[in-house]
Amino acid sequence: MSLPIPPLTLDPLIGPALGFRFAVFFFAGGAVPNPIDIRFQRVSGLSASIDTTTVIEGGQNLYTHRLPTRVGYANLVLERGFVVGSPLNLEFNAAMSLFKFAPSNVIVTLLSERHLPLAAWLFIKAYPVRWATADLDANDERLLIDTMELAYTRMQALRI
Repeated sequence: MSLPIPPLTLDPLIGPALGFRFAVFFFAGGAVPNPIDIRFQRVSGLSASIDTTTVIEGGQNLYTHRLPTRVGYANLVLERGFVVGSPLNLEFNAAMSLFKFAPSNVIVTLLSERHLPLAAWLFIKAYPVRWATADLDANDERLLIDTMELAYTRMQALRI
């Protein structure tokens, strides 16, 4: 006698991750989270790559050696609706207008259906390098989007 096999169900914590539930946390002074600037429409630049150098071996014409040299990172790009009265806006304004930088740690967290963390990306010593607001157009009724771009020292991917 065989036992019935239960139907396969995927727990949201184990199943495929969906990329539309996420939060972004800025840590002022590296430790205190900013509770206001957490909602963004889009995050990009979650990538790292290994730079290599080519070394040619004397007398060897079939191949070259490619040796790792350093890790390179793309800028972190954040997009959100136009916001007034944001601490993050003040930080970007200080960088762009006064050339004063206060690097902070940033963590992007992917959330499950139950709003539990599935994965995270930690960006260490992030600072603003670009700030843009979408074009103003009287013929277009779209949400006004701010794009904020950050450079950083290092990224650490965390799989929870």
